[in-house]
Amino acid sequence: MDSPSKGADSKPYLKLHFLVVIVAFTAILGELINLPASTLVAWRTAIAAVFLGLWLRGKLLHSITPKHRRIALFVGIILGLHWLTFFGAVKLANVSICLIAMSTTSLFTAATEAIYERRRPHSHEIMLGALIVPAIILIAGVESGHLIGLLCGIGSAALAAIFPVFNKVMVRNGGKATVITFYELLTASLICLIASIYFGYSWEQSIPNGLDWLWLAILAIVCTVYAFTLFIRLLEFFSAYETTLVINFEPVYGIILAAIFFAEHKQLHPMFFVGAGVIIVVNILYPVMARRAERISKVR
Repeated sequence: MDSPSKGADSKPYLKLHFLVVIVAFTAILGELINLPASTLVAWRTAIAAVFLGLWLRGKLLHSITPKHRRIALFVGIILGLHWLTFFGAVKLANVSICLIAMSTTSLFTAATEAIYERRRPHSHEIMLGALIVPAIILIAGVESGHLIGLLCGIGSAALAAIFPVFNKVMVRNGGKATVITFYELLTASLICLIASIYFGYSWEQSIPNGLDWLWLAILAIVCTVYAFTLFIRLLEFFSAYETTLVINFEPVYGIILAAIFFAEHKQLHPMFFVGAGVIIVVNILYPVMARRAERISKVR
């Protein structure tokens, strides 16, 4: 397993934290855009796929193996469902609740990565992931009015634990991040279009208005094409679990952004911030325990 302590400099970590700020901003944009969750994601992924397809042009068919294409199309289904539930959580609750729910991704990823690699989860992965559970229970108790949104966000976190594992395997086997992203976005767009039709949204409800076009452009190009491609590339340096734990800083950045844009901190119970504090502590503890586990394994 590659990790920054085994040769990577601080640059990938800085890029990873920059990525987390961008990802946190997607929830802010989701709140700003006046569209239903499924329609919002359909526009986001369609614009991103078209932009990326025009940029790649003829490289698409020649720079990905048939096996990787099939995997990317499958991952696109998972990705579409993940974004549907993510923006659904934003609409049903708020930005802060959604992003706190997403912090459970590390708990799910510890399991999915271990299953895929046919190994037992590392003890420190399970322990630190499990520390997030009481924090989520605390938040659910004090923010019971947002319970459905919280559960929707946890569902999104479970889906988010699946696609990094497949993407890591593809990119480490020579898959090109931009091409992988194109096929995944294309499939995600179709999934969200089907969801919009299923939910019966009218034409008027599905067309962006005014500033929605600007927010969608930023969401599609910066927060989707650039961010998702960078995410896949960074999997070359980190395990999916390591990446996810850094992404657990997303609620911290997101809560700050939500306070700036929407003053959400005034609407939240004080105990909400206790639960959020536990998540921050988990992220601080992880690199210490990971280094300790690595030293012990070398001694053995």
